[in-house]
Amino acid sequence: MKFDAVLFDCDGVLVDSETITNSVLRDMLQARGWKLTREECMRIFVGKAVKDEVATIEAHTGQPLSEEWMVSFRERRNQALMRDVKPIRGAVAAVAKIHELYQGRIACASGADRFKVELQLEKCGLMPYFKGRIFSGHEMPRSKPAPDVYLAAAAALGVDPRRCAVVEDTVTGATAGIAAGATVFGYSPPEAGHDAPAALRAVGAGAIFVDMAGLPDLITG
Repeated sequence: MKFDAVLFDCDGVLVDSETITNSVLRDMLQARGWKLTREECMRIFVGKAVKDEVATIEAHTGQPLSEEWMVSFRERRNQALMRDVKPIRGAVAAVAKIHELYQGRIACASGADRFKVELQLEKCGLMPYFKGRIFSGHEMPRSKPAPDVYLAAAAALGVDPRRCAVVEDTVTGATAGIAAGATVFGYSPPEAGHDAPAALRAVGAGAIFVDMAGLPDLITG
């Protein structure tokens, strides 16, 4: 084995949630006067925690962003995810195979809050593979693109982060994996756009792949 453990991002890698979350966010921002298309909203916010973008939102809306607004956003987001979220095509089978190959030495290291991550993993049938090995950037000193959540996951598994494979789909997340010293595999399906693979390579992702079904062979090959 080239690696001692495999660390997965969640949104956009394991679960197809980004469109759902950003549709809720776009509607709530529009209500505050910042009109965005869904595509514009995703370009600005995908890979980032909304709580870390307060200054950006306040600058565009001209209004302070209260904790009550954040609570309302999370509630509406969670309801939409519970209703609509699905696993990324091929992700459940790929995770099952990698879990078997690595004898359980896998983890989910997300920039999202723990409730969201656990809700999605449960809904998508992935929780059995990650239970007890879920790490949230909200619980770290720094969120992605800082490496904290990946360093914490590697430490909990008892492995050197430099011996970890990280699976990411965004520049923010790939930057975090590289900063941790890991080898980053960039998931970039066609719907991510023509520029996505080059952007992931530019921050250090070593291998770009388009289909989750091929991930076990890619990591172990």
